[in-house]
Amino acid sequence: MATNAMPRTLDSAAREALAERLRFYRDLGLMDFYRRDVEPLALDSQPEPASGALAAPETQLAEQVLAPASPLQSAPGAPEQLVNFYGEEDAIKTRKNFSVPAIGAVVPAEERATALQILRDEIGDCTRCPLHTGRNHLVFGDGSPTARLLFVGEGPGADEDAQGLPFVGRAGQLLNNMIAAMGLKREECYIANVVKCRPPGNRTPDPEEAHTCSPFLFRQIDVIRPQVLVALGATAATYLLGARQPLAGLRGRVHAFRGMSLIVTYHPAYLLRDPRQKKEAWADLQIAMKELGLQRPQAG
Repeated sequence: MATNAMPRTLDSAAREALAERLRFYRDLGLMDFYRRDVEPLALDSQPEPASGALAAPETQLAEQVLAPASPLQSAPGAPEQLVNFYGEEDAIKTRKNFSVPAIGAVVPAEERATALQILRDEIGDCTRCPLHTGRNHLVFGDGSPTARLLFVGEGPGADEDAQGLPFVGRAGQLLNNMIAAMGLKREECYIANVVKCRPPGNRTPDPEEAHTCSPFLFRQIDVIRPQVLVALGATAATYLLGARQPLAGLRGRVHAFRGMSLIVTYHPAYLLRDPRQKKEAWADLQIAMKELGLQRPQAG
């Protein structure tokens, strides 16, 4: 998978990136960071295969990853609940094609990169919804296939559409800073979006577009099986949790999601428009850090 590692030489771009990161820390009111050893937390309630177990054949792996979506009527976002977050008219429009993929089988860590590539190949040069007509590149995802932390955004913007990678513009730089503030590197995480093609004018994805694309996101999540997901913004929270609520009602707590922990916070693009909310976003990220067993940085 592609990564966006920072260059080691302090050229002008690196200096600007470092300056932006320091400004981000300043906005959070943090000066010095300290890390202490902590007890590791279990990554998943389902046990990993024994180290000596034989790997599944690629055909069997493909069957697991590409299993057809099956409706789960009791799952968040099931058809009878669509009206809760779209209103009756839009719910009727999307009810016909809506389905939530069943939780897939555990993919061994060493096979997850292959499983993600199988899923990417299945998506192909997608024409399943109207968004494909305006895209330059389909943006599948980026990061470690064995990540413990996965970020979900809304959809690609202009920079992402041009490069084929999620969160590479100004909002992406801010997300990189947020990840660094947690004591992690971007390449240790995984980043994806609800839709994989840029909506015209960066508008919010329509329900039909999101419901067409989101089953692939669910399968990405099931392959990677992170310990924690972070929903960036209201759109990601809506399609993951199946409830359209004010962000204030979803933030500040841990949500259960397909056997994983999900945290809701502000989208980095919103934080660029209103930097005063960075401290609120940092409080959300500290909840994710606690779930991951990461020590909170200390102000000094």
